[in-house]
Amino acid sequence: MVKTIIGRLLASIPVVLGSLTIVFLIIHWLPGDPAQMIAGDDAAPDRVAYLREQFGLNRPLWQQYVSYLWDSARGDFGKSFANSQPVLNRLIAQLPATLSLAALSTVLAIVIGAALGVLSAVYRNRALDYIVRLLSLLGVSMPKFWLGILLILVFSVQLQLLPAIGNGSFKQLIMPAFALGVTGAGMLARMIRNSVLEVIGEPFVVTLRAKGLTDRAVLYRHVLRNALLPAITVLGLLVGEMLSGAVVTETVFSRQGLGKMVVDAINQKDIPVIQAAILITAVFTIVCNLLVDISYSYVDPRVRKA
Repeated sequence: MVKTIIGRLLASIPVVLGSLTIVFLIIHWLPGDPAQMIAGDDAAPDRVAYLREQFGLNRPLWQQYVSYLWDSARGDFGKSFANSQPVLNRLIAQLPATLSLAALSTVLAIVIGAALGVLSAVYRNRALDYIVRLLSLLGVSMPKFWLGILLILVFSVQLQLLPAIGNGSFKQLIMPAFALGVTGAGMLARMIRNSVLEVIGEPFVVTLRAKGLTDRAVLYRHVLRNALLPAITVLGLLVGEMLSGAVVTETVFSRQGLGKMVVDAINQKDIPVIQAAILITAVFTIVCNLLVDISYSYVDPRVRKA
């Protein structure tokens, strides 16, 4: 197991490096001069040239790239172009809000998706199955920003049950987490339904029923455990979906967090903030997928033996 973990970590290095390189190139290819944007349209050319020198933008692109990789490897993300604050401090301040949003949305996706998937499999080709499949399709297809606006209109404007914007309380977290978790719930429901139906047709299920086990015992003790492996794979993808979806969700609900910080940084072309946020997101996603791979061995003994 230790060799497997080390191998996975070594294999993730090119992934992180590739992500950093792509982000670096895209940011520098985007139109707009960060120094001009921060100095203002009416700023004197000397002021813009001074800022470019301060930011290191007057150096050749390859020198900026090498410095960027070296500083990132040392954990030095530099200072924000917009306010000259250390980027690491801003990340530490904003990350907890995004992680709490991603955690709650993931829990909602797992609970709702697993329940709907099992119900759809148990009542296959019945009315409840068709309803669940329709809801799953809507959840996967529905844009997060559109669902967020609908939730605000219904629960904040019409019913006045939940606050529409801001951070600080659990009530302010409910609607963003639900809007973010619906897509994951739809994905999990479809995956669990197909996995359960596939396992139900296995010969060992017929044997268990022949031995006198009830349908409930067969389903929850044996079928679900064997059907979990594909669902766990979806969970690994779900983490990246939650972190990337936080950009839209935090913007719609005006929440402070990593996603909102990235949107503001893109509008200002604050290069150090964008690069650091993408790096943190990539590393976090890789770690979560590593944990998913490790969990395979505990769910399926065949993987552990292999």
